Amino acid sequence: MLGLTYEAIGIALLTALAAGFVRGLAGFGLSVVIVPVLALTIAPKDAVLVGNISLFLIGLTDIGRIRREADGSAIPILLLAIACMPLGLWALVTLSADWARLLIALVSLGAFVLVVVPLGKVAMPRQPAMGFSGFFTGFFGGFSGMPGPGMAPFYLRGRLEPQVARASMMAIFLALTPLSAVLFVALGVGGMREVLLALLLFPAVLVGDLFGHAAFGKVSARQWQASVALVLGGAAAGAVWKLLQG
Repeated sequence: MLGLTYEAIGIALLTALAAGFVRGLAGFGLSVVIVPVLALTIAPKDAVLVGNISLFLIGLTDIGRIRREADGSAIPILLLAIACMPLGLWALVTLSADWARLLIALVSLGAFVLVVVPLGKVAMPRQPAMGFSGFFTGFFGGFSGMPGPGMAPFYLRGRLEPQVARASMMAIFLALTPLSAVLFVALGVGGMREVLLALLLFPAVLVGDLFGHAAFGKVSARQWQASVALVLGGAAAGAVWKLLQG
């Protein structure tokens, strides 16, 4: 099916379920979970495309929440991310598959580190912080399909309430991912197989996302950060372990 074994499809579906939960709980992390696992069975650049399509599809379910709760900082960060995304995509298509898989796993691990390191509140002024966030959001989005690690320090360590930070990240994903997917296709990366694979995984992503939203409504801000750190830490460890086993 779609060039994958049934075992690989089963693993992808379970990964999609976990990825949806992370996204619903944290507002980011879907690609951090799903791309490293998919990149072990399909080309890394194709895995990134599947992640981008999945992010866009699940983002459509949260348009109402985004309009109500997102912070205005999402707009300048998004514009910078769009400008920097081609640089990350260039790195992805230029590097060999083995190097790309390694660096994608490192991005997954870096997402965990960014959440757990006790940085406290964002120390630098708001505008420079948004600038760094926009650059790394775009680069990671193009290179690994994981824009979340780029914006995590700003939104998870800033002064915004958790629901506002989460909605702001969702807003950036919703606008950035279709542009990234179009750029991929224009450069000849992926095609109908990746679209069909993303559609196949979407029900699992949606179910996981619903459980993540439900869990978010029951935790405090501190518990929210701790939960995100635990889930992303497990995902990063799993990605690195699978990479070493491969």
